[in-house]
Amino acid sequence: MASIAKPVIVVGVDDNEASFYALEWTLDHFFVPSAPNPPFDLRIVHCKPVPSSSMGFGIPGVDIFSHVDTNLKNIAARVIERAREICISKSVNGATLETVEGDARNVLCDAVERHHATILAVGSHGHGSIKRAVLGSVSDSVSHHAHCTVMIVKKPKAKHEDGHH
Repeated sequence: MASIAKPVIVVGVDDNEASFYALEWTLDHFFVPSAPNPPFDLRIVHCKPVPSSSMGFGIPGVDIFSHVDTNLKNIAARVIERAREICISKSVNGATLETVEGDARNVLCDAVERHHATILAVGSHGHGSIKRAVLGSVSDSVSHHAHCTVMIVKKPKAKHEDGHH
């Protein structure tokens, strides 16, 4: 008898606390710690920006482009390592972590298609309206274009776990 494929959750992560919070929230709500057979297949996707060729400032002997790319690769490695540590701390095994170059809006929608995801989880960066108007919101974009349920995880403004106000 063929095994039935599990539904897939894709979580988009970047070097922002909001995305790590979204990953933690997803693990807390969709995965039972140390369960031998988790109900979902977890794919964690980091979108590594592509350094723009317009960054060639024309300084003789200085390759800004490769410096920026090296920096982006270092950030990507840190993001993936932090995501892996979060999974370990929540006793969630078997997550697939991947780094994909490109614009997060496209990369996450492509990941949904590629993995036939049931849910896409992203953090909400909480940009102000002006910054969001200029940059565009990844969560906004994927909620319109991803062919699955999109969960935008918002971090509570003030969390008082110790009871003090």
